[in-house]
Amino acid sequence: MKKLILTAALALSASWQVYAMEADLIVTNAQITTLNEEKPSAEAVAVANGEFIYVGSNEGALKFKNDNTRMIDANERRMIPGLNDSHMHPTRGARFYNLELRWDHLTSLKEGLEMIKEQAKRTPKGQWVRVIGGWSPFQFDEKRMPTPEELTEAAPNTPVFVLHLYSSGVLNKAGMEVLGIDKDTKVPWGSRYVRDETGEPTGMLIADPNPMILYKTIAALPHMSQEEQMNSAQHFYQQLVRYGLTSVVDAGGGGHDFPDDYSATDKLAGEGKLPLRVSYYLFPQRPGHEHEDFKIWINNNTPTQNGHFSLQNGYTLEGGGEFLVWAAGDYENFRSERPDLKHSAEEDLQQVVETLVKNKWPIRIHATYDESIDRILSVFEEVDKTYPLKDIRWAFDHAETISMKNIKRIKKLGGGIAIQNRMAYAGEDFVERYGASKAKNSPPIRDIMNAEVPLGAGTDGTRVSSFNPWHSIYWLVSGKTIGGMEIAAGKNQLSREEALKLFTVGSAWFSGEEHLKGYIKEEQYADFVLLSDDYMEFGEEEIKSLRSVLTVVGGEVKFGDAEFVEYEQKLPSVIPSWSPVAHFEFK
Repeated sequence: MKKLILTAALALSASWQVYAMEADLIVTNAQITTLNEEKPSAEAVAVANGEFIYVGSNEGALKFKNDNTRMIDANERRMIPGLNDSHMHPTRGARFYNLELRWDHLTSLKEGLEMIKEQAKRTPKGQWVRVIGGWSPFQFDEKRMPTPEELTEAAPNTPVFVLHLYSSGVLNKAGMEVLGIDKDTKVPWGSRYVRDETGEPTGMLIADPNPMILYKTIAALPHMSQEEQMNSAQHFYQQLVRYGLTSVVDAGGGGHDFPDDYSATDKLAGEGKLPLRVSYYLFPQRPGHEHEDFKIWINNNTPTQNGHFSLQNGYTLEGGGEFLVWAAGDYENFRSERPDLKHSAEEDLQQVVETLVKNKWPIRIHATYDESIDRILSVFEEVDKTYPLKDIRWAFDHAETISMKNIKRIKKLGGGIAIQNRMAYAGEDFVERYGASKAKNSPPIRDIMNAEVPLGAGTDGTRVSSFNPWHSIYWLVSGKTIGGMEIAAGKNQLSREEALKLFTVGSAWFSGEEHLKGYIKEEQYADFVLLSDDYMEFGEEEIKSLRSVLTVVGGEVKFGDAEFVEYEQKLPSVIPSWSPVAHFEFK
């Protein structure tokens, strides 16, 4: 009897302590998708110190109210956990955002050419009009790419470069002249110019399959000043929270040196102006010198998984990747034959992986094809004999054609897989080369889920697909490309809740935070979004148009629109003043 009384007393004490807490923020009258199986739906939340302290009824949430509590009526809007992109390139994207014209929302190439024409008129001498990824020719009514002649007609005196994935690019005549490209210009191995009957380059750049010709073209374009990069980063990150992103994992990327090219994001974080959580991996830029670079980074930096995330915002180094060594990198250009890894891949990779795992650095590695994954896993298994991979957080990125055999090998070694919607942008090319049957299971999402391998979703924005997460979620749910081709088999078309889980708690695994964020439940980070329309009931085709009307990170409102526009964060005017971001509404 005494034991029963003591148990009841302890329960009463715990209940009293919960309700003794005072909320900083309470949101009521919401349709909440919590993703928590124990309490899948709710109508209100209470937040204190950046975490949920209550999820449940309106009446229950109001018990935490005090005179200083901010109250928000959700007006029956759908609330979801904040979206988390487990693989994109935000610090690099932020550096260039204000310089880039975006086509990811267009349905007509004609409209895209008109945008180039308009932007060229305001672009000053010495600068370019550039469209750098995030679109597919199949999204256009015309179902094709622009020609060099069309770009020249739209902008006869201003250089223009249009990048399509990492498969091809288009220059106008002025761009060719500025870069000095002519009949005698040499191209990197594995790349080529399309030439006319006289041998002169036309302006079409082809990665076949090596994208170095495209990397070099992007690198040759003018950069912004540090002040302009800071401004660009602010506007870019604000666009991410506008989509409902509250966390992103940065997979590094080519042409992006650490620490110099991270300075704008680093400064924003230091000043408390970063509106979402960013964790990043280090990507070596010097082929053949990767081990040397990683040893320098290991000596001067320490991955701090969750080191900053007890704060309301976080910016933290996670580990090494997505390239660990260039010799072990394949290319995702489905317009070309599958490339083999270099002969030195295993030797180079083993040296780097041993060093990283020995020093407890998390790793992730780019691999498109199962043949590449097979060779890489052999290296990982060898390293695992001495330095167990289960001691770190590690993962493959992309894995479009991974086999069940290799999924099981990853499971045994304790790894994860991060998938992106590259097939939504290159699915038509994949089908043409490998066939519709192969595309149905590329990537084999359901097989990975059934094997219980940690799985997260992302966009691979900004140079490949759009960084708009709803395009990726649309692909996960519908199985369709952005151009409307249904490519995924029925088993790989996810329910809306399954897709949402991959973009929330699934992605949180890749920064070691699956117990801290991704759900709407007590003691989780208070990262959540109210949506412009009801994701759970909205038409499938309309998923692509979803946006946030209220984004909250760590209990702080970072974006507001519609009836919540009073919470919109005021940013400085876009610079440079001729920026496309200053003149076009990018939806």
